Amino acid sequence: MLLHQSFIDSSKRYPKKHLYIDCTTSQKVTYQRALIGALLLQQRFKQLDGGFLGIMLPTSAGGGISIMATLMAGKVPVMINYSTGAEANIEYARGKCDFHWVVTSKRLLERVGCPEKEGMIILEDLMNSVDKAERLRAAVLSLLPAGVLKRMFRNAGPDDNSVILFTSGSERDPKAVQLTHRNILSNIESFSQVFEFGPEDRMLAVLPYFHVFGLTVCLWAPVYHGMTIISYANPLEYRRVAEIIRDERPTILVGTPSFLWGYLRKSENGDFRSVRLAVTGADKCPEPLRQEYLKRHGIVLYEGYGTTETSPVISVNTPEHNKPGSIGRPIPGVEVRIENYETGEECGPGEVGRILVRGPNVMRGYLGDLEETSMRLRKGWYDTGDMGYFDEDGFLWHSGRLKRFVKIGGEMVSLVKVEEVLQGLLPEGVECCVVDVPDPMKGSRIVAAVTSPVNEKGLLKEMSRHLPNIALPRRFVVVEELPKMGSGKVDFRRVGEMVSRSSD
Repeated sequence: MLLHQSFIDSSKRYPKKHLYIDCTTSQKVTYQRALIGALLLQQRFKQLDGGFLGIMLPTSAGGGISIMATLMAGKVPVMINYSTGAEANIEYARGKCDFHWVVTSKRLLERVGCPEKEGMIILEDLMNSVDKAERLRAAVLSLLPAGVLKRMFRNAGPDDNSVILFTSGSERDPKAVQLTHRNILSNIESFSQVFEFGPEDRMLAVLPYFHVFGLTVCLWAPVYHGMTIISYANPLEYRRVAEIIRDERPTILVGTPSFLWGYLRKSENGDFRSVRLAVTGADKCPEPLRQEYLKRHGIVLYEGYGTTETSPVISVNTPEHNKPGSIGRPIPGVEVRIENYETGEECGPGEVGRILVRGPNVMRGYLGDLEETSMRLRKGWYDTGDMGYFDEDGFLWHSGRLKRFVKIGGEMVSLVKVEEVLQGLLPEGVECCVVDVPDPMKGSRIVAAVTSPVNEKGLLKEMSRHLPNIALPRRFVVVEELPKMGSGKVDFRRVGEMVSRSSD
């Protein structure tokens, strides 16, 4: 099975059902209409040279249908991050993947302040140029049986690339991750077993499709199950998203903690009454966020864990098996091994080590980077670069990125742990991020960036009750706001640069 074939199956099974309720354009698009649109676009995309096609479109009906059409045209979509320097990211992606054409929209270019560049295909202009003959041909093709259409567009194998996604770049330059059809479909089938998704569900889709969480969970999983997607292009418009949840009544809410905080603060009692399942990931879920969702809306937040390289879901808490604070149990078909950082031996319960993953959801590799691929894929296991441990009940706990551990005075200190302690002591609404900077005497020292002036002496006194002296921040730097990635995660690299500049 290929991803676009699952779209064909759902389109034939639910032709009159809404695939998209697009709250950005106020359009409602049925599965049948979406299929016609994909058939139209694939004919145009097929005429373009090259095996890759850049996609820089928001979370919308146009964005989703363009991705499907790209695969139907026998090309691989390269998803471009437009939230952190769209123009530069296009050139970076072109350098990595060697393609020319980028499908985008005027509305998005205006919103992110990106000029029209050579090789851009403006979706609005493309659709306006379609003539009656093309529309008629696509409409007639859409009436063919599912089996015939699936054979017509069997232009790849399960182990061929279905997308190129870029890692966040929060710590170093982004890598081009190759995910196959089998990777994403196996992941959907695995996490669907623990959440019992079905065609009656309505998915709120606000996460960007250039992020694996948004692509797999907010696009392909709903398409696979024949759900309705309730989309909105800007996840940062918190009040508008809260209104959409109230008015359009999604049953599934997924998001990063940063976004979920925003929706909570702008919501009113009863706004989220339709939500039966709320899942958070991509960053650690703060305990106050969990408590507030339960208190205000009666919603349990289930925390999960994944990476771009694993399509993404590795583990997740569920209604049947939930241990708040953990990142859940591995989903069916996915193996997790905790390996001692120094000896390479498997760790026992409670012992912190590297998190390694094996399963059909693990990426094919990094495009054009054999060295990095060989470092991260070893004997069938993917090294996530994260540290964690299993408890006695088989729940996985995340201890932070290996790169977010720092050696000070011969001891390994978790910056994530320092952040957790600090965040718990800060006033409501004040955010923090802890980074390490070079120190000529000790090698590294810890600095805390906070979004409001604080009582440093008082904080350090309280933090010393929970942390050893070497783990206490040596300096506090006040920043207006913490820089974020398009997914809502903190951009640690930029925080480090801000902190370093403040000491110059």
